[in-house]
Amino acid sequence: MLLGSQLRRLREARGITREAAGYSIRASESKISRMELGRVSFKTRDVEDLLTLYGITDEQERTSLLSLAREANVAGWWHSYSDVLPSWFPTYVGLEGAAALIRAYEVQFVHGLLQTEAYARAVVRRGMKGASEADVERRVGVRLERQKYLVDENAPDVHIVLDEAALRRPYGDREVMRGQLQHLIEISERPNVRLQIMPFGFGGHSGESGAFTILSFPDSDLSDVVYLEQLTSALYLDKREDVTQYEKALKELQQDSPGPDESRDLLRGLLQLS
Repeated sequence: MLLGSQLRRLREARGITREAAGYSIRASESKISRMELGRVSFKTRDVEDLLTLYGITDEQERTSLLSLAREANVAGWWHSYSDVLPSWFPTYVGLEGAAALIRAYEVQFVHGLLQTEAYARAVVRRGMKGASEADVERRVGVRLERQKYLVDENAPDVHIVLDEAALRRPYGDREVMRGQLQHLIEISERPNVRLQIMPFGFGGHSGESGAFTILSFPDSDLSDVVYLEQLTSALYLDKREDVTQYEKALKELQQDSPGPDESRDLLRGLLQLS
């Protein structure tokens, strides 16, 4: 995505159309569009030809961008799990790993970054009925690997609003749910994690369309991405007007939910009742 956005910026600065850029590398206009959105892999020769077309002759700048192209083609750790992941999900894992800020609203279950291993296993078993235990464990492994982002040296800021429904709906037995509630209390104390609970008592709220995640990246060239997961596919929205609507909804959810301290008290109350 970073390389694609830089190629787009260079093309637009020279006033070159996507069609002309595609012609220069023996490709279609749509391929240039997919390259600029970071949706396809990059051939070094294509990037070299585009840089020449865009008038980039400085050797240091060319080397930097070509190095970025090689990095973009390196498969992430999650690709080794592609046999147990839905086809659309590896893209999300890659984006999540690159994000500097992850904002989300969840209503069905606890967000994957905040799940305990036992809770994650219960969720995966429910969603992969008939799968072998080996496949279940591999899917759980992906979730646990993703959670390493939270304690990484360059950990993202994570702001999550959980609907109380996600905490009331049991996955696994009583001990699994108690462990999950205790984990949420503990992890919400991390400086990079802001967790809020939207209580039943509030009534209707701005999360009426369901769960969503907004990913923001450290490079200013990259637009925010809204991730919406569906039963058989997922949507990735990056148009500014779409992202703005979801940012507005999340801001209202944050304003209407109790703050992190009060939300921890709510979690402690649910733990005592469980």
